[in-house]
Amino acid sequence: MDNKNLIFLILILIIISISALILYFGSYNSQGEDGNQVPASIYSNVTSPLDTVKIIFIHHSTGENWLSDDNGRLGVTLRDGNYFVSDTNYGWGPDSIGDTTDIGHWWLWFRGPDSSGYLSALYSENGQNCQYSRLSNDPGGENEIIIFKSCFPNSALQGNPNDPMPSIGSNPLKGEAAESEVHTVANAKGIYIDLLKYFKTRPDKLFIVITAPPLNDPTYADNARSFNYWLVNDWLKDYPYNNVAVFDLYSVLTNGGNTLAYPSSWGDDHPSKEGNLKATSEFINFLNNAYYQWKSE
Repeated sequence: MDNKNLIFLILILIIISISALILYFGSYNSQGEDGNQVPASIYSNVTSPLDTVKIIFIHHSTGENWLSDDNGRLGVTLRDGNYFVSDTNYGWGPDSIGDTTDIGHWWLWFRGPDSSGYLSALYSENGQNCQYSRLSNDPGGENEIIIFKSCFPNSALQGNPNDPMPSIGSNPLKGEAAESEVHTVANAKGIYIDLLKYFKTRPDKLFIVITAPPLNDPTYADNARSFNYWLVNDWLKDYPYNNVAVFDLYSVLTNGGNTLAYPSSWGDDHPSKEGNLKATSEFINFLNNAYYQWKSE
């Protein structure tokens, strides 16, 4: 083989090697920390309920965009699915509890000393606190499905995913905001573990947890991925009922990675319209399936 052919062969081998590396790392980045692609969800029943079902959605700005007819169209989709939707937002409720929707705040809503008053107001709420289309007729009675979602700052979870969970009595995250230094993976797990004690007492309600949306900033992205994997796959392993379910909005909006794949604009962690519409298309089937699983008990 002459030198010219040898050089040509070496160049071909280099190009093949570089192409293989690009394919490998592109696949890795699309899969996320655990190398798991977000699977196409398969549900046993995705038909809408025959009778109108009342929903209350606890949210802030990301949820407002998701509900909006001009953005994520979740409100319209739920209306067309025979759900009567009400919501809470900033300033809502006793003590303006609607202002507080971080992970540490859920303890106040469901387990704190004033929780009975908050929940009584929540279950009876039938108003709208942002703009979206819904069914015109309230079917009456309490809200049956409670959807609650923390906003994207909650994805900045500090600490180490392997840190031990504190008991609820010594958990410093109770009532604290996501900006707190005690907003850690272990403390967040402890909050959610404790919530199950209340949920067990209300088999007449379906509680839907929406995982917090991701951030653009990758600083705590691995922790967010680890926590949401735990919430989706491990939190309910030993829970005996079907009245709690988790919708993995985090994975929907990362496409299996660890940071926001659908930013509304550069530097803005609010999901884009495209991301919100994607979330709506996946959520309605998830919700219908969770509803029928709950009703089958």
